[in-house]
Amino acid sequence: IQPHLKIFPRTVHGEKRRAFSKTWYSQHKWLEYSQSRDSVYCFACRHFSLPNASETPFTSHEGYSNWKKAMYKDGGFKGHEKSEGHTNAMYAWSEHKKNILTDSSVHDALDKAYKKKVEENRIYIKTVAEVLLLTAMQNLSQRGHLETDTSQNKGNFLELMELLSKHNPLIAKKMKAAGNAKYTSNTIQNEVIECLSEMVREDIIREVKESEYFSVIADETKDLKKTEQLTLVLRYYYNGAVQESFLEFQRASQLDAAGLTQNIIQCLERYGLEYRSNLVGQGYDGASVMAGKCRGVAARIKTEAKHAFYVHCNAHCLNLVIVDAVKAVPEAHCFFSLLQKLYVYMSGSYVHQKWITVKKDIYPEAPRELQRLSDTRWACRYSACKTVMDRLPAILRVLHEIDLENSGDRSVEARGLLAQIDLTFIGNLSTFRKILGEIKLLSDVLQSPSLDLAKAVDLIHALQDTLDQYRSESCFDELWQDRESLRLKGYFREVFYPILDHVHAEMEKRFNKTNCDIMRGIQALNPKSKSFLSEEIVVSLAGLYDCDIEDLKHELYQARKVVQRRAGCGNELSSILGFTTFLEPYKEVFHQLFRLCRIALALPVSSATCERSFSVLKYLSKCSLSKHKYFATTSAAVRVGCSQMFLYFLSS
Repeated sequence: IQPHLKIFPRTVHGEKRRAFSKTWYSQHKWLEYSQSRDSVYCFACRHFSLPNASETPFTSHEGYSNWKKAMYKDGGFKGHEKSEGHTNAMYAWSEHKKNILTDSSVHDALDKAYKKKVEENRIYIKTVAEVLLLTAMQNLSQRGHLETDTSQNKGNFLELMELLSKHNPLIAKKMKAAGNAKYTSNTIQNEVIECLSEMVREDIIREVKESEYFSVIADETKDLKKTEQLTLVLRYYYNGAVQESFLEFQRASQLDAAGLTQNIIQCLERYGLEYRSNLVGQGYDGASVMAGKCRGVAARIKTEAKHAFYVHCNAHCLNLVIVDAVKAVPEAHCFFSLLQKLYVYMSGSYVHQKWITVKKDIYPEAPRELQRLSDTRWACRYSACKTVMDRLPAILRVLHEIDLENSGDRSVEARGLLAQIDLTFIGNLSTFRKILGEIKLLSDVLQSPSLDLAKAVDLIHALQDTLDQYRSESCFDELWQDRESLRLKGYFREVFYPILDHVHAEMEKRFNKTNCDIMRGIQALNPKSKSFLSEEIVVSLAGLYDCDIEDLKHELYQARKVVQRRAGCGNELSSILGFTTFLEPYKEVFHQLFRLCRIALALPVSSATCERSFSVLKYLSKCSLSKHKYFATTSAAVRVGCSQMFLYFLSS
């Protein structure tokens, strides 16, 4: 410190009052002056002297202040400069300044080494995360049964890491490094995967909060350990699309309505979702514990969230339509039992080998196997009917050849099946191929995450109209125009029509909620509906969700004008999603109408997304988390880019 004061303090030295002179700074660069003590010190000796150097006035607490002798030849400043301690300190100071100028200081060298190590660690941990993400996305277990250095197969994770080390020296160095900082243990793997999954979940929660209105979809199943698991999915409108995002699995310790309700509400609270005012829909199957009107899960949640409208899974309803219709017609029930018996018989090892040979002889194209009948997805029985009908000549040939073999039970069973594959069986096969084909088309569409309730209602009504057309004489004649027997035609009037009637009646019974105020209001937001933007219907819907009715009426008037001008330009809207996307840039103007559209899109159609998560649950349950770990990825996980995930992960 070298202050340049106009006047330095004067003290008596001998007969004169003397003071420090600022010109001494230029003569002795090492000088530093203390105003509080009116003394000088040696900067070099104070900071760069050797540890065992003796103390001098220039390094003492009081400092040097004998201004009379300061410039003596053999004393004062010059005397200090001639000392060995000062010489060593000045040399060290000089080296220090040189190192700073050339950027080769020990500190900088250490800093560079540290930065390099940090960068290498980031590259390595990013590689570890990428390998874990790859194996998790592909549903591959990370760990091996034996992971020692001499093992021939160390598991997917370590084998991939060793493969990468052959092409990357940095990975090779880290893998061979001594110590525990390899980040390859099962604990580290689980922690990294948990970090990645938490990042995806945080992204989903952020989207739900930004979209404001959402629905919860839930279903439960048993894992491989027979433990009940509850899966939760959130449905909401975000960024021009309807999202159905898997949230988590929960172990359901209590399967009564109170326990399941508590699980769902605690999950929503844990993630900070405002369910009391923003939960607008619930989607479950039709089990009494979920759908009970008084004490079911839907009723209990509605007491907490008054806007949470319950929707029975439409795909499940459609499946029950077929189940009940088939049970009501004995001939249909017997037909499907025969179809299952045929599948089981043709799947036997001896019969199946003969089946393959006959298929290759008759049908040179790619072979098609008979389909097993699903007890839960009746619409999929269309594929079974179609395959049997298309490969019926080959089936008859196989049964006939085995019948002629006279090989005991196998031939007797073949003879019995042959006797039952008559014109009645063929008629039933044609009937259900036709009906189930129409129903399967609707079933597949109902399971789409982007489908809204208004479109679902339109599709259900379209299927009902199609089945009504099948009830006409002209359609029946067209269906049976290639049949040779009038007796068959008369018989199937006793089977075909009852099946159609029962399907139609079941659809009317199970889809009767389409007449409620909410469903009518949603239809009024559908541009293809006759009641599109009907003030009476939309206002009725708005009253259920506490909208500002006066503002909404003005918005409806303006919205009609805007939509008409758009249609005049050839840009017609075709769905609620399209209408909502159209309103989004003007959401400040059409605030109430845009709010209703988002609510309509958030209402669930089916619980198919929950069932899709069950396919991942079996991987999670194959082994304990301490041994293996899987990452249950969904559409939301794919939506978060890997690069974004890793940047976030590395900066955390």
